[in-house]
Amino acid sequence: MTRLVRPDAVLVQAVIAGALSFAHLHDLAEAAGQDGWKAWAYPVSVDLLLVAAWHRLRSLRDAGESARSAWSWFAVALAASLGANVATAGLLDLGDVPDWLRILVAGWPALAFLGGTLLVHRPTPPSTPDPEPEPAPVPVPPPVVERATEPGGQADPVPALPAPAPAPAPAPVVVAPPALVTHAQKIADDYRTRTGSEIDTETLRARLGVPYPLAEAIAAQLA
Repeated sequence: MTRLVRPDAVLVQAVIAGALSFAHLHDLAEAAGQDGWKAWAYPVSVDLLLVAAWHRLRSLRDAGESARSAWSWFAVALAASLGANVATAGLLDLGDVPDWLRILVAGWPALAFLGGTLLVHRPTPPSTPDPEPEPAPVPVPPPVVERATEPGGQADPVPALPAPAPAPAPAPVVVAPPALVTHAQKIADDYRTRTGSEIDTETLRARLGVPYPLAEAIAAQLA
């Protein structure tokens, strides 16, 4: 059975806007002295940096980390795209591009490479390892006590009463910081809004990047 392809207005609008922005960037790069395949590579570089910064921004927000650097590179790529759109709107003579614009266009590859490298290889803080369980106590065999007999007789070994087993150590109480609980509540509300169900402990632990015992303590407070 053939499926009917229904055009999505948002998708069509995104394709049109992307094509226009791509053409404006190409025209500006070509006017600034970048001819041939280099003029076509500039729009691809700007759009890739924009998408990479947005993807990194979403990942950092979901993990509860600071997204200041991702916002900075997103703003740089967005300024490059908007600047090309405005420059080709008749406000700039593409036949006589100023020297400062030629310098910006020529230096863009190094700036884009630096931004992409920092976005991809940004170090992630290591998560706290889960505490190792305490080893179980090794059972000690009961000592043998000989019962006294008459002189000349043989002692009859009598097993002594086993020593009482040591009381298990109390489990450590995990206390979640109030600020972390507040952030976890926001993540749980967003998860409930998007999926319609309550967030589970494993998903909450992955979003917060905390050990499982701490995630259980936070989930108990959110319940």
